Amino acid sequence: MAKPVKRKDFLWMGWGALAAIVGGSGAASTRFLVPNILYEPSQKFNAGPAKDFPFGVSTLWFKQQRVWIIRTSEGIYALWARCTHLGCTPNWFIAENRFKCPCHGSNYNPDGDVLAGPAPKPLWRAQVEVVASGDLIIDKAILENRPGVREKAPFFAEYA
Repeated sequence: MAKPVKRKDFLWMGWGALAAIVGGSGAASTRFLVPNILYEPSQKFNAGPAKDFPFGVSTLWFKQQRVWIIRTSEGIYALWARCTHLGCTPNWFIAENRFKCPCHGSNYNPDGDVLAGPAPKPLWRAQVEVVASGDLIIDKAILENRPGVREKAPFFAEYA
């Protein structure tokens, strides 16, 4: 036969449960006051001297930063290599003068405009700046893909 629980033991179990609840609530409240921070690398990087980029599409920073740098006779801009359909990484085909997404077949011209496929919007342009030293600074945290806006600063750097 089981031993009956004494009143004294029952009260200590109650006080123990109350202490566990208060302790758990205090720990949760303390954790709430600590911010959730992601320590990620900066999206801004120095691409090197702007004069070193040839006219046309440069794939120099494609593998490291997922960016194509395009230089025209008027200036320089950077396209983020992320398809606007589902986020796959398109490839540059120099012979066809277009970017092609291997996942679902979206095609883009060097300006980033959609030529074919299911992509709903043009490729994103990253902020670019040619600093006084002549270096090209690219910030992938600031993006734009609306025609008319993306062709102006800070998404297009005039460079002769």
